[in-house]
Amino acid sequence: MQAVRVQFKPVGKRYFFGIHNFDVKSGDKVVVSTIRGIELGYVVGDVFELDSASLTSELKEIIRMATDEDIKNYNDNKKQEEDVVKITKDLVKKNNLEMKVLEAEYTLDKAKLLIYFESENRVDFRELVKDLAEAFHTRIELRQVGSRDGAKVFGGVGPCGLVVCCKTFLSSFDNVTIKMAKNQSLSLNPVKISGNCGKLLCCINYENELYKELRKNAPDINDIVETEKGKAKVLSCDVVNNNVKVKYIEDDNSFGYLKLNEIKFTPSKDKKIMDDTEDDIDF
Repeated sequence: MQAVRVQFKPVGKRYFFGIHNFDVKSGDKVVVSTIRGIELGYVVGDVFELDSASLTSELKEIIRMATDEDIKNYNDNKKQEEDVVKITKDLVKKNNLEMKVLEAEYTLDKAKLLIYFESENRVDFRELVKDLAEAFHTRIELRQVGSRDGAKVFGGVGPCGLVVCCKTFLSSFDNVTIKMAKNQSLSLNPVKISGNCGKLLCCINYENELYKELRKNAPDINDIVETEKGKAKVLSCDVVNNNVKVKYIEDDNSFGYLKLNEIKFTPSKDKKIMDDTEDDIDF
């Protein structure tokens, strides 16, 4: 089955669509049917063979190649969406709702208007929907998104000094946990390891697999290891540079700095199990 990847935003998820009988190439604009409605997207990459057995649902096909009229309607919709956000914010204030309006999107045929918002609590927006339907005369769908998605809309600069990843290349969010930060010996101060969204930095996940692998063959803090000077207690372990700081138990509690290959220890079974089990904690 021949398919292509279609993307709807510059930094967004890519979805599979069958090419039907169309001759498509990367960069072509196409009209497709999604769960949201009729949308205009663009092809990313070349046509490829998709194994139908790997699909969890029926593969939809491209409806048509985008025409000049489709592109004009799309651009007109985009121009109106900024005003939709402003009007929605006014209506939110009118209804005394605790919600942050992020962005709005029309489907290509304007049969539906989707409005995305962020809120810490559940919001009863029934009256708001009525006001919006009266203002825009189309089907309204309000969608509550998480803080990561909210930060993706506004962007900003991360602690590294670069534009945040979610605004430049990160199309989806993976789970980031406290365990990952611990494995990398990062400060557990939430201010230092949290992004603009208030959640753990997405970049903590990038090197997680490397640190997990290195930790399997390295001692934990407070482990007792064998050295040339006898038994010692591990005070810190830099797995990237293979450095270990120890306190010698049999040598007047003096300190020393060793390489991992200069100590002997046996990783416990508990350690291996813990390394393969992530704490599902994210603040």
